[in-house]
Amino acid sequence: MFKTLREDIEVVFDQDPAARSYFEVILTYAGLHAIWSHRLAHAFWKRKFFFLARSISQISRFFTGIEIHPGAKIGRRCFIDHGMGVVIGETCEIGDNVTLYQGVTLGGTGKEKGKRHPTLKDNSLVATGAKVLGSITIGENSKVGAGSVVLQDVPDNSTVVGIPGKIVIQNGKKVKRDLNHQNMPDPVAERLEQLGQQVKELQEELDRLKKRSG
Repeated sequence: MFKTLREDIEVVFDQDPAARSYFEVILTYAGLHAIWSHRLAHAFWKRKFFFLARSISQISRFFTGIEIHPGAKIGRRCFIDHGMGVVIGETCEIGDNVTLYQGVTLGGTGKEKGKRHPTLKDNSLVATGAKVLGSITIGENSKVGAGSVVLQDVPDNSTVVGIPGKIVIQNGKKVKRDLNHQNMPDPVAERLEQLGQQVKELQEELDRLKKRSG
């Protein structure tokens, strides 16, 4: 247990160049406080002391601005940088050496039962404001770009950006996305076609009226 707590401190120095001393990190880093509170809450959760576990998590949320459900599983050396607004759902599973930035949501879509939150494998990173939703997996060494919304599995060694999230780098190489310009929508051409059809229908109606009057 003490080894795990020490690793939680050491990863702060590895990830944050602003960290100056153990005293500063232990007393002022909200992300570290949230992780330690969760480890305690999760221990009670596994022993079915659900109310006590939830109480600890809510107290931690009040002081840190980071909400971690006590049922979530978090591995070693997890680093939450700044952390305000981070939400981690009940069935979320986080591997070792994972980094989360402020505003990250690891949540559900509201449609699932059972395992309904994401799994983040070892060495993954989720950047500021990103949303990873549903029972999906973020692969090892993969990164989710800031502000992205990810709804599908991400393979190992990949970088995902955008809404919805798209893979832009995989195994160190940029992923090319072919654009078939021939099939790209052309609103001007579509409108001209509609006008042409309307003119044709009016002409047919005019011909029918001429025949009746003749």
